[in-house]
Amino acid sequence: MPNWGGGAKCGACDKSVYHAEEIQCNGRSFHKTCFHCMACRKALDSTTVAAHESEIYCKTCYGRKYGPKGIGFGQGAGCLSTDTGEHLGLDLQHSPKPARPSTPTNPSKFTKKLGDVDKCPRCGKSVYAAEKIMGGGKPWHKTCFRCAICGKSLESTNVTDKDGEIYCKVCYAKNFGPKGIGFGGLTQVEKKE
Repeated sequence: MPNWGGGAKCGACDKSVYHAEEIQCNGRSFHKTCFHCMACRKALDSTTVAAHESEIYCKTCYGRKYGPKGIGFGQGAGCLSTDTGEHLGLDLQHSPKPARPSTPTNPSKFTKKLGDVDKCPRCGKSVYAAEKIMGGGKPWHKTCFRCAICGKSLESTNVTDKDGEIYCKVCYAKNFGPKGIGFGGLTQVEKKE
């Protein structure tokens, strides 16, 4: 049948699409108003569209319908969403078994890694790599890396250590540095009184 209307047919509504209102995806033309996810009806653009054969989806629905299944892949224990996928015709209660074993393959390595976590000398809790600051040869939490006397937050440029504790340079000098006139101890005024 000849196309008397002029433009190509819309992949969603099957009506003529004219150039001013055309969006092309996967070799097909769509009206701007018809260019939405076939599952959730969310409006799409070139960055959010995922095409499967003659159907278009948002990336989320496409992943749920055609992506990998199982725990850690948007379903089961690894999923943060409470979406059941019913609108896509998915039955998540009968999803396939996980592809990997649920217990570690080498328990001794796993136990060793957990046991090797450093403890913060200030609070006694575990210090993980993302929050670790080294000072005085020991690992500290960023929030615990403070002067033991004044509580000032420390950096590598102003930290000193003594007997397993860390101090700012000012507190260290006052408490452990040389004493006497001109060394942070007695001043001449105090000495006369």
